Amino acid sequence: MYLKFKREFRCTISNSLRTEMRWVMYGSPFSFNRKWLMKILMVCLGNICRSPIAEGVMLEKFRKHSIEGKVDSAGVISFHAGEQPDRRAIEISLENGIDISGQKARQFRLSDFHDFDLILTMDNSVHREIAGMAGNESDRQKVKLFLPFAGMQQSENVPDPYYGGKEGFQLVFSMIDEGCDRIIQKVQNRDGR
Repeated sequence: MYLKFKREFRCTISNSLRTEMRWVMYGSPFSFNRKWLMKILMVCLGNICRSPIAEGVMLEKFRKHSIEGKVDSAGVISFHAGEQPDRRAIEISLENGIDISGQKARQFRLSDFHDFDLILTMDNSVHREIAGMAGNESDRQKVKLFLPFAGMQQSENVPDPYYGGKEGFQLVFSMIDEGCDRIIQKVQNRDGR
């Protein structure tokens, strides 16, 4: 008769990034199926340009690297709540093989501090706003600027492309794509994957 059980535990990746890991063993006691669960929230001003792109890109990276997780996005303001991402964000994402057209904008809520292990903000003003809502130091430590957290030194801010043209959206997509790659690599290196 084969051993069949499930064991769950949680470990700390860094001060602010916790990853739930589930070790599941079915059948032979020597056959492991290891899955990772990461919960990341991307935040920009209105949740129609930068953070929807970041959500879509990170979800694609999760799929590519077989990482089980939750990625969502939100905005500081509620002006665009319920709307699709900006059509230019949808177009540039589709050109890069990612469909974000099903996303709907929403405003950041206090419960997001509980629901997510890492909250990545797209610029300094958004960062100050979200960090200022944190009720304690533990929640405040979850809030990180996207580019510095990814180890990208060219700027602290992902520029808002809303008032520009397609080139601005392509630049933002490229920055976010590279940043997501670096974040995935950072986590995998720390976990010994």
